[in-house]
Amino acid sequence: MNLFLSSRSYFKAILAGLFLGIFWIGEALTQDKVLNLYTARHYQTDEAFYTGYTKDTGVKINRIEGGEDALFERIKAEGANSPADVFLTVDVARLWRAEQAGIFAPVKSTTLSKRIPVHYRDTDNKWFGFSARARVLAHDKTRIKSGDLARYEDLANAKWKGEICTRPSSHPYNLSLISSMILHLGEEKATEWARGVVANLARPPRGGDTDQLRAVAAGECAIALSNHYYYVRLMRSQKSEDRAVVQKVGLVWPNQADRGTHVNISGGGMLQHASHRDAAVKFLEYLASDKAQTLFAEGNNEWPTVKGVKLANPELESFGEFKIDSLPLANLGKTQSAAQRIADKVGWK
Repeated sequence: MNLFLSSRSYFKAILAGLFLGIFWIGEALTQDKVLNLYTARHYQTDEAFYTGYTKDTGVKINRIEGGEDALFERIKAEGANSPADVFLTVDVARLWRAEQAGIFAPVKSTTLSKRIPVHYRDTDNKWFGFSARARVLAHDKTRIKSGDLARYEDLANAKWKGEICTRPSSHPYNLSLISSMILHLGEEKATEWARGVVANLARPPRGGDTDQLRAVAAGECAIALSNHYYYVRLMRSQKSEDRAVVQKVGLVWPNQADRGTHVNISGGGMLQHASHRDAAVKFLEYLASDKAQTLFAEGNNEWPTVKGVKLANPELESFGEFKIDSLPLANLGKTQSAAQRIADKVGWK
């Protein structure tokens, strides 16, 4: 009898163990179906990325959104305890800064290596650019004649005194442009250029890129710096006031006769302490897929970095082909400090 009870208890223990084992396996599988994403991309249209990835893979995305700098500091503070698997942000300078801080882990992916051009990724494959944005010159169509404005260098021409609008120099969009000028012209000439831009300002730098476009349309200035997609948003808008801006403002793709237009990226990478590494790599590969690349164009009017992807965005396609500055984007991060020093020195606030 005692032997029977002992055997019975032993049998129950085995069943309990099997049950717990199945539970733990199920829990592990559930965890593998999760991706923890920290993203500084604040575009509502990005929701299509997340729902599309979950639909295709069955992996649920836990998403935390925030400012670029705030998320960067959070990841650093969390250290090895960070739940984040992937970090997405805008501007190559921020990606470079994160890479220098040891936040990203190298990714081995044949898909990413084949699809993302070398120009748009880290040399050690720690971050990848998934969409591109050009820094263009917006101008008053009635005040600027064709050929009068063709290069970034033209912004320093004294004939444009009191005619230029721009956002603050401290914003990465402008710092990266100044960095490109340093790399192409040298620090001394880049300083002279920046000083000339400041001398030509119509007002103290303020606002975002859309504010600069509206300022040109309102006659506050004749020229402004802007990322191209802000203009395309106005082109696609149903609001009459936005359409009116497009009617008055044109775009110049700078330096087409020499080095090409300065282009920046939005991108990301897998974090050093990622718990769901397979899901992280698959998500990055998903962002390089034709489907997701098309969404970048449709959702935020950015160019896909993968070659040959159809845009499905008539307004964006209307710009046609243009020459892109072939400067390796990773180099822009290395000159950010010098760019800020120049901006401070010449009073570009």
